[in-house]
Amino acid sequence: MFRNDLLATKRILITGGGTGLGRAMAQRFLELGAKVYICGRREDVLKKTADELGEGGKNFVRAIACDVRNLQAVEAMIDAIWKDAPLDILVNNAAGNFIAPTESLSPRAFDSVMGIVLMGTLHCTMACGRKWLKGGQKGTVLSISATYAPVGSAYVVPSAMSKAGVEALMRSLAIEWGNRGIRMNAIAPGPIPTQGAFSRLLPRAEFEKFVLEHNPLHRFGTAEELANLAAFLVSDGAGYINGEVVRMDGGEFLQGAGEFTTLGRLLTNEDWEAMKPRKKS
Repeated sequence: MFRNDLLATKRILITGGGTGLGRAMAQRFLELGAKVYICGRREDVLKKTADELGEGGKNFVRAIACDVRNLQAVEAMIDAIWKDAPLDILVNNAAGNFIAPTESLSPRAFDSVMGIVLMGTLHCTMACGRKWLKGGQKGTVLSISATYAPVGSAYVVPSAMSKAGVEALMRSLAIEWGNRGIRMNAIAPGPIPTQGAFSRLLPRAEFEKFVLEHNPLHRFGTAEELANLAAFLVSDGAGYINGEVVRMDGGEFLQGAGEFTTLGRLLTNEDWEAMKPRKKS
């Protein structure tokens, strides 16, 4: 259903683009003809991904090391990209999350998640938005939210707070900037297996079984499905979609709000202890 040249004129930045859903979107956008920039904190991972997706120069993909929590770093990255040419699309994908009893979290734990998810999204959106507005250019922003953003979820409170803020930002700017040609939308995916993040949120096989049993389609989503939805929403074919959050979860939300609420109650004290983030040496 997608033409190979669907995104041929588009220049796209994907935050958190080195792994997981970000990498999947980068690959799909490249297949559809886009020029893609990926950013993240781990330069070695970004470079490896860019080398692989670039296919020996066949595809235009550039890696930029940037911590989206740092406003100055974000602005420097956006300035560097604009020296080549303005972006057409920003995908706010960078995220952080972990499942834990809220009373066990320190202020630093909240800051860690909210800094990436909420403030990182704000920094990138404002940096691009100001340039688009100043130059009288059209732009599109797509943010990755979560199914629990509008209702909250136990055991992932920093993420729920942050994603709710992201959705409020998208909807607010959709109104404020829409008449100047800037669209804002979001995708709220259900559980999609990705390396690293998925294992932190569902650390044991029986938890995966529990999630599957509570999904009407009785399966997880795929990164390819999300990438296809993202490609459509950032394309000109979706030009009249603005201020929307598209839920992609197989109907899981309709069966019970708060994605991790019931799952978290299955965990024992020993489980919680084993899942605590470990300090890196």
